[in-house]
Amino acid sequence: MEFSFILNGKRVVCDISDNQTLLDLLRDSLGVTSVKKGCEQGECGACTVLLDGEPVTSCLVLARRIEGREVTTVEGLVDDPKMKSLREAFLEEGAVQCGYCTPGMLLSAYSLIRSNLDPTEAQVKKAIEGNLCRCTGYVKIIEAIIHAAKKLKSE
Repeated sequence: MEFSFILNGKRVVCDISDNQTLLDLLRDSLGVTSVKKGCEQGECGACTVLLDGEPVTSCLVLARRIEGREVTTVEGLVDDPKMKSLREAFLEEGAVQCGYCTPGMLLSAYSLIRSNLDPTEAQVKKAIEGNLCRCTGYVKIIEAIIHAAKKLKSE
């Protein structure tokens, strides 16, 4: 089945099978390796992408459901000031360990600070609750997101 969608601002036309997930389409067919394959059950958040601006676990989305829609990965936000601030804060605060969860975590955080530059700790926790990290214990991740939001707010 051939269909098209917008990936990181560019129209993509591709062939898919009926049961192919968005995760498999992105990684296997389109080579987008920032989208990680973790649990494949929508529990870990490693495969998080933005679908029409909202975070979703791409392992649970059938590729055929995204026809005509917009998918954004961290690659699509490389020049975005909010994402740049988040990346810098993650490095400054030591919020990155192995890095496996980082792209999904960044996209969930980006979704939050895109509309809220003064999030509370509880709001940050809620925004990233679908993203598991086995390395950091979340404290530094939460601090990094709050730090990035405050920095953006002061600019």
